[in-house]
Amino acid sequence: MATGTYPPLPPFYKLYKETSSSTAPSPPPPISGTYTLYGATYTTEEVLPSLEDQGVRPLYQTTPNLDFKKELSSLNRELQLNILELSDIIIERPHQYGRRVEEISLLFKNLHHLLNSLRPHQARATLIHILELQIQRRKQAVEDIKRRREEAQKLLKESLGTLDGQQSN
Repeated sequence: MATGTYPPLPPFYKLYKETSSSTAPSPPPPISGTYTLYGATYTTEEVLPSLEDQGVRPLYQTTPNLDFKKELSSLNRELQLNILELSDIIIERPHQYGRRVEEISLLFKNLHHLLNSLRPHQARATLIHILELQIQRRKQAVEDIKRRREEAQKLLKESLGTLDGQQSN
């Protein structure tokens, strides 16, 4: 299957001009299921494949109440130990480094999978933080508007008092 650098434009792109036209059809609905992009097949489902599905041996037990911090720390310590052992192997037995590199690669794949399984939580936490900041900014904007309104009312009262004083003279 030959693929180009960029995907072809949709056939209905000719219907759209720089000005909005009521004759142009609405864009197609979002894709669901699988689709092909740049020659690779993707799915719209947001599912993280398991390590077994990827052909990688898991180094931790997947349970509903998995302690991510503990598992990440454990894998990180094991990774540090393997890297130190790799440096010893390279010095003392350079022909045996391949197995240690494979173990380090397996550790990295497990760490990467654990981190990717935390991405939805990270996205929710980031969204919550952004929304809280927006609420805070809007509350500050409302307070600023109230303060400016009070200042404007005060200036109007002073102006009316000045005008009343000038009319009395």
